Amino acid sequence: MKRGHRTGKPKGGYPRFWGRHAVIAALANPDRVVRKIWGTREAISELELPPVLPIVYSDVADLGRMVPHDAPHQGLVAEVEPLDDIWLGDMLEQGQDDQRPILVLDQVTDPHNVGAILRSAAAFDALGIVTQDRHAPPESGTIAKAACGALEIIPWVRVVNLARALDEIAEAGYWRIGLEGEAEEMLGNALAGANKVALVLGAEGEGLRHNSMAHCDILAKLPISPRMESLNVSNAAAIALYATVNR
Repeated sequence: MKRGHRTGKPKGGYPRFWGRHAVIAALANPDRVVRKIWGTREAISELELPPVLPIVYSDVADLGRMVPHDAPHQGLVAEVEPLDDIWLGDMLEQGQDDQRPILVLDQVTDPHNVGAILRSAAAFDALGIVTQDRHAPPESGTIAKAACGALEIIPWVRVVNLARALDEIAEAGYWRIGLEGEAEEMLGNALAGANKVALVLGAEGEGLRHNSMAHCDILAKLPISPRMESLNVSNAAAIALYATVNR
């Protein structure tokens, strides 16, 4: 898959990942540059590390000061470079011969939710996720930890204009289903007869913006009890993915 390039040091410095899954997945990703690793002797002894990688042996207290409060670092912290950009057209070309779904996130900004959605996307073999560049969180240790390694294997496309991206997705043959709690159609009915599917989800609380709804082929809701108004967006994504791959 073709990627764009980023130049210079990211604003705010390079991301730091923590925890075994996130760090090991970053080390295993040939597209990821790991700049430095800190860890306890016990944790580092269990890894196969390239000889050129700078290693700093640290105790648990030192590592705890490098990550957010109470973050479960499991004895490992790594400084990484963000992955290069992926172009939407290249991702769509990669999926032209299969029916893997796409997830489109409309201003979902919570990094825990984005990480959990990446994990579900990997679990259900999604083609990738699409977000706006300016209204989505940057790569971070929080996302990497919540994604449990999926950040390294699920393509994440960032676009400037989500409406134009949805048009491009439609031109590639995808049926765009917007998840909206007030919709009349159930997701199962919206999926009937669909070949390729793009699931469009909005931010928790605010939901899909009107312009995003206008660029969907159909709006649908999950069959949840009327006693509960809505689901967390990451939970909704997991359920919608399950329904899509098992239709």
